[in-house]
Parts: sequence; C-alpha cells; structure tokens
Amino acid sequence: MNDKINFLSSTFCLCIMLTAAVCGGKAYGQKKKFETKYSTFTVNAKGYVVSILDKRSGREYCPKDLPSALLTLVTREKQILPVSAEFNPGDIVLRYPNGAVARIDVQLRPQYLRLQLLSLDNAPDVDNIVWGPYKTTISKKIGEIISVVRDDRFAIGMLALDDNTTSGPPTDGDFGVTYYYIHSPDPLKYPLPPHLKEGQTFKIGGDGRNDIAFYSQPEEYYRMNYGNGAVLEPAFGSSICLHSRNRRKEQMIRFPVLPDNLDGGYNSARYQLVLPADVGFDGSSIALYACPDSLGLKTIERIVLDEGLPHPEVDGKWIKDPASFRPDLAWSGPHDSLAAYMSRLGVKNVQDEGWGEYYPNFENKWGHNRISFTGGRSVTLPQYGAQLKAEGIRYGLHTLCEFLQPGNNSHVAPVPSDSLAIMQRTRIAAALSVTDTVITLEDTCYLNEFGGWEGNHTNVLKIGKELIEYESVTTTRPYTLKNVKRGLYGTVRGDYAAGTVIVKLQPNCYRGFAPDLRLQDSYGDFYGRWLVDGGMDYIDFDGLESCMYQGHGQYSFKRFFRRLFDSYEKAGGKYLRVMGSCIFEGNWHYMSVCNVGGGNHMFDPVLNKWGIEGKDMRYVFESNYFPSTFGIISYTSDWSLYDMENLQAKSIGWDATYMLGLSQRAAEASGLKDAAFSAFRTWEHAREAGVFKARHKEKLKDLAKKFHLEQTAPGIFVLYTLHEERRAEVPYQLDFYSMPLRKAGAAALFEWSVRVRTGKDEYAEGLRLRMPGGQTVPVEVRLTDGQYIIYNDGILYLADRHRKPLRQIVKIDPIAMEGKDPAIGVAALGNGSDKIKLEIVAVQMEEKEKIGQ
Repeated sequence: MNDKINFLSSTFCLCIMLTAAVCGGKAYGQKKKFETKYSTFTVNAKGYVVSILDKRSGREYCPKDLPSALLTLVTREKQILPVSAEFNPGDIVLRYPNGAVARIDVQLRPQYLRLQLLSLDNAPDVDNIVWGPYKTTISKKIGEIISVVRDDRFAIGMLALDDNTTSGPPTDGDFGVTYYYIHSPDPLKYPLPPHLKEGQTFKIGGDGRNDIAFYSQPEEYYRMNYGNGAVLEPAFGSSICLHSRNRRKEQMIRFPVLPDNLDGGYNSARYQLVLPADVGFDGSSIALYACPDSLGLKTIERIVLDEGLPHPEVDGKWIKDPASFRPDLAWSGPHDSLAAYMSRLGVKNVQDEGWGEYYPNFENKWGHNRISFTGGRSVTLPQYGAQLKAEGIRYGLHTLCEFLQPGNNSHVAPVPSDSLAIMQRTRIAAALSVTDTVITLEDTCYLNEFGGWEGNHTNVLKIGKELIEYESVTTTRPYTLKNVKRGLYGTVRGDYAAGTVIVKLQPNCYRGFAPDLRLQDSYGDFYGRWLVDGGMDYIDFDGLESCMYQGHGQYSFKRFFRRLFDSYEKAGGKYLRVMGSCIFEGNWHYMSVCNVGGGNHMFDPVLNKWGIEGKDMRYVFESNYFPSTFGIISYTSDWSLYDMENLQAKSIGWDATYMLGLSQRAAEASGLKDAAFSAFRTWEHAREAGVFKARHKEKLKDLAKKFHLEQTAPGIFVLYTLHEERRAEVPYQLDFYSMPLRKAGAAALFEWSVRVRTGKDEYAEGLRLRMPGGQTVPVEVRLTDGQYIIYNDGILYLADRHRKPLRQIVKIDPIAMEGKDPAIGVAALGNGSDKIKLEIVAVQMEEKEKIGQ
C-alpha cells in the first residue's frame, strides 16, 4: 500500500509563557506554552507536544514520557518527525532530518489553538502531512469520526478547518475501516471476561452483504469503529490526528471496505487507480481544543462559527444542539392523510418511503413515480412538495445519492460520460474493429479482480463511448479478455486503434456506477436545484459510499456536500435537513440526523430494549457529539398508549432521533390512534418548551420504566413514572396464574391487559379474572387470536387485535382493586389448552412530578 503508515498509535485571556532565551524576536530554548481559557498546550524545543494541562484541575492529559510530534511528514516509505522547533511571534518553524522545513502559523483563540501550515520547503517526496498523532491519557469515549476523546471531566479534540484536511492518518482510500474493538465504557459495571483484553479487534458480523448482520455482538464492551480520527491506545489512553494529502499525484491504492478482508471474502480489497485532484496540503489548518467535556459541543460550535465552517440551523438552533433534536416521519402507502397526521403529531419533517427509491438522472429528474392517493388520484412530485411546503412541512425522498444505474442514467448509457469513476486504466494492444470480440491488452492491470471492493462482481470496461463486459483476462501474452460482451447497455460499438486507452469502471454495490470528482460536482449542483424545484427541504442519502468510490476518502464527501449546500442556497433553499446512511468526518457538519436501521435491531419501545445495532450506533454517535438514533420505528396498530409514549420518552432521555414509520393503514386500524397521536403531541410540546433538564433525561433513560406525560397549562406538565410488568407465554389453564402488583388501588393501576395467542382455527372459551381484592370476574366471550381483554379507568372491555373496543364486559368497583397483597389472577373459563398462550401486561404508576415553569 503506497501511503499506509503504521503510526503510534468567554474572555479572551491568553498568556504565552516562554521558558527560553529570546534574540531578534526568535525564541530558542526548551519549550513554549500556549494558554486558552481551559487548557495549556506545551511544545518543546524539538517540536513535540509534551503537555496538555487542564487549567482548572491541574490534571495532565499528556502521557508521561510520550511526547507527540506537532506535525509529521509522510512519504511513500516512511514518516518523518521533527528534530527542532523555532518559536517566532505568530509562528513555529519545524525542521526535519531530511532537510525539510515547515512553517506553521499559530493563532490563539479563547477556546482553541489555530494551526495552519504556511509553507513546507525541501520536501519534494512528501505526500502527506499529519497533525499529530497527539497522545492523551483519555480513553472512556473515543470519537473516531471527528477526532475527539472524552471522559466525564475533559475533552480533547481537533477540527479540520479546510476540506482537504481530513480525519486520521493517511491510508489507502483515506478512510477508516469498520471493525469491532474491545473497550468497556464502565469497567466496574461491564468488566471484561478473562479471554478479552482492551483494544482487541474483531471482524464485524455477517457475510459483508447484510447491513443488520454487521452488528453481531450484544455485549456493551464490544464497540463498533466507524473511523480513524481517534484511536484507543490501551497502553496509555488514546491518540487523535488529522492529515492532509497532496492529491495532485495519481495513486494506486489497495482498499478494503472491511479491515480483515485484504484477501478473500465478499468485500475483499481491490486495487484502484485514484485520479488526481487539484488540491494539496498547502494551507492545511486545524483547531486544537481541550476543555471540560460539558462544554465540548459549545466549544466546537464556537470553532465552527469563528472559522466559517458549515453551521446549518433549524428554527434558530444549530443542528448539533440537542434542543433541536426532533423525530421525523417515514411515510408509506397512499398520501391522503400524511399532512393531517403530521399536523396532529406536531412533526415537521417527512421521508416519503411510499414514493420508492430515487436514483438521480439529469434527463429524467423526477423519475417515473407520482404521488399516489386512494382512488387512483396522483400528482407530480413538485406539486406535492409545494403543497407540503406551504403547510410548513419539510418533505423529501429516499435517494441513492450518486448511484448511476444502467437504464436510468444518461451518464451511463447510451453515451457513457468520460467522467465515470474508474478502477484501472490500460491500453489495447491491437486494433479493434466494430465486429471484433477478441480484445488484447498491453497488461493485465489487476483486471482479474472481480468488480470493486464492495463485493460487486460487475466487470465493465469503457473504451471511447462504448461499454464492454468481460469475465477475466489471460495471465500470459497476449493478454486477452474472456467472455466479452460489446456494446453493453445499448452503447455503440466502435473502431479503435492499437494503444487506445481502455478503463475499468468502478461499480457501485447495486451493479451500477459512480461519478468521478468532476462529475460528482455536477451531482452536488443537481441535487441542490432539484430539491428547491421539487419543493423539498429534506433528503435521505442512502448509498453514501458513492462518495468513497473516487478513492479520495473524506475529501470527496466534503466536496460533494459543499457543492450541494451551495447549490441549494443559491437556488433559494433555507434549511436543508439531511439524513444519510452513515456519519463520517466528511459529512458530520452537514448531517442533521442519521436515522438508519430500525425495528428491534435498533430499539424496541414495547419491550424497552436496545438492539445490538442501536447499541453500537449509540456509542459511536454519542462519542462524536452526534445524536443517537432509534432508526425507523414503525407504529403498529397493537401498540398501547404507553408504548407510544415510551418511544418519545426514551428518545428525549437518550437525546436520540428517529423516524416514526407510519401509514394510513396502520394508523386507522388502531383503536388508540387518537389517544396515541395526542400523547405524542404532548411530548412534542414539552420538547419545544425545553422542560426536560439533565436529571429528567437521566430518569427517562431508565429501561426498567415507562412514562406518561400530561400538560396542565402552557409550559407546565406532569410526568408520571410507570412500572410495566409483562408476562408472556402464560399457560391457558384452569388454575389461576397470579401476577403480583406493586401497589394496590385503582388509582395506581393505569391499565392491564390480557392478550390471547392461539394457533390456526383455535380460540379460547373465555377467561376468569381475579381482582386484587379477590373478586372473580368471568369473561364469557369466545376469544380469537390477538384479541384483548383490557382494564382501563374502571372499565373491563373486549378489544380486537388492534385494541379497538368491541364491547364492554363489566364496570369494576374500585374496591375490587384493593388488596393486602395485590395481584391479578388469570385462568381459563372452561377447559385449558396447551395450544393457547396468554400475555399479561400491567402498567402501574410509581410516582409523579410537576415539571416546567
């Protein structure tokens, strides 16, 4: 690998303290200290960071006897460390053993240290410069995406201030790969078993194809890695770094999307020729900060504002501010009730899953789908977007970013663009006529590697304006392509002279293709205009890996998103809510939410349980100052009121976003739609009022509790803490099954239910219910699969599988709910059956408190 290096792993009150002799404005000596409001950075006479000090506590965060180079130079073969530092007013000059000289501009800001490479002389072989890696003693939270490390007291991090300064050290593809590593978030609560050790790494799950299967380790100490901007270093803590590459040079890289798949496996590494871009490391700049962790996000925002970095705002709040976090809607099916439902729920953002996946195509920008309603009525996408925009709704589609698909993209066929991303380039060895099917090449040029590094076995070559499919190439001269199919996708066969360039195209994971950087710029511009023309202020970029295919890593992401936002703003757009398939350093500033995954793999609001995928994403996102997510949680018609409320409560407690999956069919089937919508809206009112303080959020996180919220006046609410007892697979038998209650009395028991589960063509011949006071109530009703017996507000009633009331059974006297050892008993009315099971759920109030003004 050409560039892979094994690195070791608000008052403006500033003081520059020199322990050096000063002559002619220059400082020669031992070290120099740079003080910000919260910390002191010390650089020694060799150009190494030797101290990162918390000014408030006096705690040292630089590992003892492990200094960090302020700036490392990297060639194809090695890293070069500084040997001396010269401190001048406003800059530092570093000298290196190869004769290279780096001049770094140093500007002190109240909250951070601004560093910029002004010049690098005598360094013709240097391909990359690396800020750091800077070693720290912190290890609790590793923010591998945005180069930050955190514990409960302090945060140390760095932000790139230009697009070509990107996370991590230089690697092939300039991208951090995905893997599990062992790191306990709390060694006392989650101790490691003897066979594991801190920092140990493992392959992610699955076969490399199924996203859900990637997340395979439920234990809290298995941590998913999403980047390389920060790395756990078990020997001392952690390290953080950023780098900048000279992209004006071609590179031949070998890149695996998964770390242990260099050879073999579905996603094994491939060689790729990376074409140049007109940008280098000259002017590379960073902000280095160290502050209390509680102020970390505010410090980052200060840097973003001061340095003119992207700062999207929604309703006057920065999108990274937890006060801005809101749930979105994922809509399916006919659109008749979409706007009305959103108004009732108080939700402003919607992703239209019912429209289908959108693949960009300049010549058919609206696709073939229309917005459908019941009865066969439909409207165009721009018409519907304009309608929702007028109602204050941010509407958008599920797109496949830059996936350029044959049959649906004018840059692929019938006349392929010269700006499609490539894997390899060679020349034909002999002239090729229109009718020839024997094609010989000057060399094999890694063309025997199937497809691309995402495991796609699409082998497509481009010569002139023709696309050609092939299977492999012989390994001895003449190098001849096997199983050739010319004029692929309707492209026109041509005549080509010997020596004509032929390239292998980079496939995407859906057997399509991707743009190179120049064409990617056009897609960024296209999407910005397309959104405004379509009345859309929301977009989901599935397939964000399409910004990886060019081989330029995070730089490609930053370039695409900058073009997108500039184009959107120029077209008249205001706030663009961006959802996407993953968070990277290159899109962190631009992404509002990352509501990927869904269902029980993420979070189960009914059983109050994090899924493995949700756990893994939570740790990654939280560590990188990005909202956690539940993904898409679909509302089902059998949810209780408290299941809906629990979804809202837990999202607030965990500062998590999510999309509520909703359709007319599911909502209208539910017997609790009106109550559920009203409860959901109450929680939204409370969010807007900002009534949930840190202690409330900590309470709402509790997975052993559910919650109910009532609004009593503007800005004033009552929060009820609930205990839910659930018994599944209860036998349908003559003997009573008893489920204890925590409290006696009708006031404490918000609701209890019995659900019947039967086999095909089976039914239960009624129930006997024993109240906490000992009274037995017969339920002389034939019960089919999924039906409920529900007690609520003194009434016992029969409900269908969607909780719609069918008929009242009896009114329960409050005295019947009193008892010394309160419990609910359930038994069969007649004969029991092994083919029938019951699920019993009781929801009781534990406490309540007034919150708000």
